[in-house]
Amino acid sequence: MISQEGIAEALASPPSLRRKRGRDISERLIEAVLFLCAAVSVLVTVGIVVVLVRETAGFFQEVSVLEFLTGSRWTPLFRDKHFGILPLVSGSLLVAAGAAVVALPTGLLSAIYLSEYAKERVRGIVKPLLEILAGIPTVVYGYFALTFVTPLIRTVIPETEIFNAASAAIVVGIMIIPTVASLSEDALRAVPGELREAAFGLGATKMEVSTRVVIPSALSGIIASFILGISRAVGETMAVTIAAGNTPKLTFDIFESIQTMTAYIVQVSLGDTPHGTLEYRTIFAVGTTLFVMTLVMNVVSQWVLARFREEYE
Repeated sequence: MISQEGIAEALASPPSLRRKRGRDISERLIEAVLFLCAAVSVLVTVGIVVVLVRETAGFFQEVSVLEFLTGSRWTPLFRDKHFGILPLVSGSLLVAAGAAVVALPTGLLSAIYLSEYAKERVRGIVKPLLEILAGIPTVVYGYFALTFVTPLIRTVIPETEIFNAASAAIVVGIMIIPTVASLSEDALRAVPGELREAAFGLGATKMEVSTRVVIPSALSGIIASFILGISRAVGETMAVTIAAGNTPKLTFDIFESIQTMTAYIVQVSLGDTPHGTLEYRTIFAVGTTLFVMTLVMNVVSQWVLARFREEYE
């Protein structure tokens, strides 16, 4: 007996068969292109990790891991060499903490306004304007800190140094406001409207609905946006290089000049350090430390999202 598939194939016209084969070839081609794009991303990441690990291993063949992680002096470019990374780590964390003080409350309040209070027309204008901050080059932020923020701080606190952590933290905080605001607003808008309506039905005010219903329901997304914003602050380069200076110092005084991990990488990458030397390998040791710190922050944010995510039907 002839199957139904055989009858259908026999009745199919040659043009329709050609079109079907053409569609199959197109689908395979699209699938191959998408796979290559994904493979390139993976290969680039693997390549970066391999280079970091290889060069860092060469660095630790000459420098003690204990000295690197616990030393309080960082002078690899001086005659009297010390390789304690704590001054660079403390500088990076000092800027990130100051940026968090600026960006987290501002970004969250902006997200609450856009999600709960702003009309659609106003939201359509304010949100793109807010996100313009993310498109400004970081070097512009650095010179803004140096020429405007620092003189403003020195009028209040005259003993503030020209290069200081405070101005760097302020401009980096301004930079990450769009990240915090955008991700937090997405989390707030994902909360079902039924929860808001139920709270209004019980007599809650707009503020009570926002603070006692919507924010707790979107807490995982908000915390994840905080962590991602701080991780970007830790990895910021040009703004802190220009504003905070290049003085590796283990201090918690935000009005002093400091040096962050990214600023040191920029300093050594200017071309004055010979390739293959111990001083050159310090770039990769510092880069690996920065990579591990930001990776941990991103893993924590993903864990927070998975652990505390609220799912609604």
